[in-house]
Amino acid sequence: MFKKNKDDKNLDIEGLNYVIGISTKIFKIGYIITIIALIALVLYLLRTLSIFKIIKELLIVISPVFIGLIIAWLLDPIVNFLQNKKIPRILSCILVYLVFLGLIVILLVVMMPSFITQIKDFVNTIPSILNDLKTFITNMVNSFSGDIDLSYVKKQLFSSLNSLGNNLTQNIPNMLVSIATKLVSGGMFLILGLMVGFYMLYDFNKVNAAINKLLPHSWQNNFKELSDRINNSLRGYVTGVLSIMFLVFITQSIGLSIAGLESPLVFALFCALTDVIPYFGPYIGAIPAVIVGFTISPWVGIGCIISIVVVQILENNFYQPLIMGHAMKLHPVTIMIGLLIFQHFFGIIGMIVATPVIATLKIIFTFIDEKQNVLQKIKGE
Repeated sequence: MFKKNKDDKNLDIEGLNYVIGISTKIFKIGYIITIIALIALVLYLLRTLSIFKIIKELLIVISPVFIGLIIAWLLDPIVNFLQNKKIPRILSCILVYLVFLGLIVILLVVMMPSFITQIKDFVNTIPSILNDLKTFITNMVNSFSGDIDLSYVKKQLFSSLNSLGNNLTQNIPNMLVSIATKLVSGGMFLILGLMVGFYMLYDFNKVNAAINKLLPHSWQNNFKELSDRINNSLRGYVTGVLSIMFLVFITQSIGLSIAGLESPLVFALFCALTDVIPYFGPYIGAIPAVIVGFTISPWVGIGCIISIVVVQILENNFYQPLIMGHAMKLHPVTIMIGLLIFQHFFGIIGMIVATPVIATLKIIFTFIDEKQNVLQKIKGE
C-alpha cells in the first residue's frame, strides 16, 4: 500500500508520513468532540436530575462564603507579594483590603450619581425614541407603497413598539426599585462576604496547605502542581476580563459621548458587561446603542457604529494581546461550541462561565495526560 510501485521493496515514506499526519489530526478532532460530548452529557444529566436547582439554592445560602472566597482568591497574590517584601501578612491583608474598598467607594461616588441621572434621562426619552422609530417606519413603508402593500407590517410594528414602550417605561423603574431593594436586603450578605473574605485572605495559604494534607502523600505534589496551573490560568483570565471591561467602558463612554448619543454611560456599561461573552458579546452590546443612535439622527447612528468599531479594534489589537495574551489557550472553535452548549443549559450565565470552565477542564485533562500518557495509550504507542 505504501510502496511507489508493486515491484519496489522500499516504502513510500512521504506517503506514509502524510497518512500518519492526517490520522493524527483526525484523532485530535475526535478527542475534542468526545470531550465536548461528555461535557454535554454530564450537563444534561445534572439538569435532568435537578441538581442545578440544589446547587443554586446552596449557593444562595452560602453566598457570603462564596463572595469572600472570590475576593480572597483574587487578592491573595498581592498579599503574597507584600509578604515577600517582609511586610507581616496581617498588615498586608489590611492594606490590600483598604485599597480594595477605597477603589469601590471611589467608583461608586464618582460614577453612581451620573449613572442614575442618565438612566432617568433615558427613561424620559423613551417616548420620543419610539416616535422617531414610528416616523422612520412610516417613511420606509411610504417609499415602498407603490410596489408592495406593507400596511399590515406597519400595523404590527407599531403594535410591537407600543408594547415595548409600555414595558420599558413600566419595567425600568420597577427594575431599578427591585435592584435597590435587593441591594439593601442583600447588604448584610455583602458585609458578611467582605468579612469572610478578609479572614479567608489572611488564612488563604493555610487553607491550601490543609487541603493538601488531607490527600494521600503520593497525590500531594500533583495536587499542588495542578491547583497552581488552574489558579494561574483562571486568575489571569478573571483579572484580564475585568481590566478589559473597564477599558471598554471608559473608551466606549468617550466614543458614544462624541457621537452625540444620550445617556452614553448606560450604553457603555451594557457594552462592557456583554463584552464578557467571547465573540458574540460585542455585537449584543452594540445593538441597543446603534438603534437608539439612529432614532436621534443618521449621523448619531453612524457615529455610534464608528465608536463601537473603533473600540473593538482597540480591544482586539491592544487590550486583548497586552492584557490577556493567550491566557486560556483555547481554539476559537472550541470556545464557540462551548458557548452554544452552556447557553443551552444555563442561558446568558452559561455563556459567561463557559470559557473558564472549558479551560479548567482542558488543564485537568492535559495534566492527567502528562502524568499517565492517556493519549499515547489510546493510540497504542
